[in-house]
Amino acid sequence: MSSNTYHRAPDTVAAAPAGCPMHGTWSPLDDDYLADPYPIAAGLRESHPVFWSEQLGHVVVTDMNDIEHVFMNPDVFASTNVQDPIDPLCPAAAEALGAPDFDPVAVMSNRPEPDHARIRVYTRKGFGNRRLASLEDYMRSRASELLDRMIAGGSPAEYVSSFAFPLPAEIVFRFIGFPESDDTLIKSWCVNRKAFSWGRPTETEQVEIARGMVDYWRYCREFVAQRRDVRRDDFASELLNAWEEDPGPDRDPDATTGISFREVESVVYGISFAGHDPVTALMCNTLLCLLPRRDQWQALVDDPSLAANAVDETTRFESSQVSWRRITTCDTTLGGVDLPAGTRLLLNFASANRQPDRYHDPDTFDIHRVGAGKNISFGKGIHFCLGAGLAKMEARIALELLAERLPSLRLVDDQQLSYFSNITFRGPDSLHLEWDELERDEHGPDGLTAGAST
Repeated sequence: MSSNTYHRAPDTVAAAPAGCPMHGTWSPLDDDYLADPYPIAAGLRESHPVFWSEQLGHVVVTDMNDIEHVFMNPDVFASTNVQDPIDPLCPAAAEALGAPDFDPVAVMSNRPEPDHARIRVYTRKGFGNRRLASLEDYMRSRASELLDRMIAGGSPAEYVSSFAFPLPAEIVFRFIGFPESDDTLIKSWCVNRKAFSWGRPTETEQVEIARGMVDYWRYCREFVAQRRDVRRDDFASELLNAWEEDPGPDRDPDATTGISFREVESVVYGISFAGHDPVTALMCNTLLCLLPRRDQWQALVDDPSLAANAVDETTRFESSQVSWRRITTCDTTLGGVDLPAGTRLLLNFASANRQPDRYHDPDTFDIHRVGAGKNISFGKGIHFCLGAGLAKMEARIALELLAERLPSLRLVDDQQLSYFSNITFRGPDSLHLEWDELERDEHGPDGLTAGAST
């Protein structure tokens, strides 16, 4: 199998590095950690800055200084495993992914240098200010439509299904260029990717997810082939324009410029999940932080310009991504622990983003915090998240609209939050909200205050 394959399941369960401190019982998949990782993560950082998790088969890194060192040294700590399953696959799932035409290649989050830099030249252009500005009107329009529908349904409402899941998915699909008629089908394929790469699905679930991934890859290839013949004003067309101008790797595997056709297909395949599921979680987490703190929610209602900093503070305090992974390419030392080549690392953002020597009063959520955006949730260095600006824009727009339309918005009392079992992404499976029904009557169906001039 090529080293640039998009998904590479480990062949065996990893062994602990010699001399590495060990933790025999903790796992990021523990129920108590999934429910509230932060106090547990802080305890791990204080007692085990770098340790081996026997339950996970990874070395866990909890200190911000060590995590930043990992990100800033990609030649030693490679990103090639970030999309891989945690454990070996069952034979039936491996067989499903062995279909001859299932051949996406690593492109961004999991492609090492120098190819990563070569490809990022083209993907970064697609996420530039022009493209984001062109999407903002659509974001506001679609968000308003979804909010209208949620309000019309009456209080209380379930936020994930009515707003936080459909909005980011549809935005990234329009960004790529997927037709609206395919939204439901694409969402069904993307939803279980979180379990495949970052969870521990059963063998039956592995097979079902694997078959869906193959179907989705075939859809992406067919879509890109169609765009090759008929271009539009979308991200896929921009990538194809770049490929047409310089298909360097298709002519020469060692080319230092250009982007290959398979890489275009693979970028489309990868970005569809990354661009919506974590954003859904971010939208929910902002409300989980703000709504119980009525003084801070009121501050946002009074001054919607605070929404951007509220999103930044949420990415620090209650991130939708609480870890990421790396693998060592050579023997090295981290935090005083010797690590052989091939050691898999889990970088614990939940501990680092609340580190007392980095943030004043780190366990307090503060919408006014200076430097809130200086956290590790979107990574650092050459693999800093390409879609960070898009994700934060979506979450900001959602907050602005909710604060304007529903100033009395609050969490439904005594609801039990549940979190999908995985090692990296964190957001509630459902979130029930309520508001004063009087506010429903103050807005027309287009989202404008009743009686306002158009």
